[in-house]
Amino acid sequence: MNRKKAILIFSLFLLLGACSSNDKEESLSKSHEEKTESKMDSSLAGEQASDQEEEKEAATNERMVIHQAQLQLQVKNLEKTQMKIERKANEYGGYIVQSNVNREDEERVEGTITVRIPEARFQDFLVDAEGQASEVVGRNVTGQDVTEQYVDLKARLKTKRAVEERLLAFMQDAKKTEDLLKISSDLAMVQEGIEQLTGQMKYLENQTSYSTVTITLSQDRIVVPAIDNKELNTWERTKKQLATSANLLLKAGSGIIVFIIGNLPILIILGGAGAVVHWVMKRRSKR
Repeated sequence: MNRKKAILIFSLFLLLGACSSNDKEESLSKSHEEKTESKMDSSLAGEQASDQEEEKEAATNERMVIHQAQLQLQVKNLEKTQMKIERKANEYGGYIVQSNVNREDEERVEGTITVRIPEARFQDFLVDAEGQASEVVGRNVTGQDVTEQYVDLKARLKTKRAVEERLLAFMQDAKKTEDLLKISSDLAMVQEGIEQLTGQMKYLENQTSYSTVTITLSQDRIVVPAIDNKELNTWERTKKQLATSANLLLKAGSGIIVFIIGNLPILIILGGAGAVVHWVMKRRSKR
């Protein structure tokens, strides 16, 4: 009986020793994994910081600037000038964003052209466009430096991609469904952030590689007085003048008749007196 108890106690000690050794191994392995992950995090952070500094130094030599220009030109022939400017934009590798002509009245014609020109030919295009004008009414050129913004987006994108790679590696090693779901959710958020950063970077690249030029055209126009058709209607004017003359004659005849009839008694007296005077003088001349 004592022998059996001794064997049982010895077996229990062996089991306890094995469990403690397993626990130690698991704790050692976990601490080793935590140390490895912390080392990876620190090394990754150090690499990101050094890469960001290198990118900033490289960006200092090559600035990213968004150029825009607004021109107001007075031209002799709006349609021809508009066609020349569009053709020149195509020759420089640019493209037309908008082109329109507004005719407010017979004396005023205006047009607007918006073009995108490669950054390398921006100044050349401005010189050519101004050369088409009879007078440069206005000129405004602006530039926005987005170098630091682009470098920041690039660094954030690199960090997101590194996190994406780590999550993909964790997903391959994961064995539990809960771990897979958690990693998949984190991976989707990271990939969405990558898409947003990529879109912002492409937008800045497009804006800095092509400059925007908006040109307002006004056509020189000689104002010719309009001819009044009423002044050229000869037949109507002739009839009107004939009626006016006839009215004047009728009015004069009417006045004469009124004068004679109205003054008839006086005229008879004056006529009789004149006849008597004439007879007397005629008789004296005979004597």
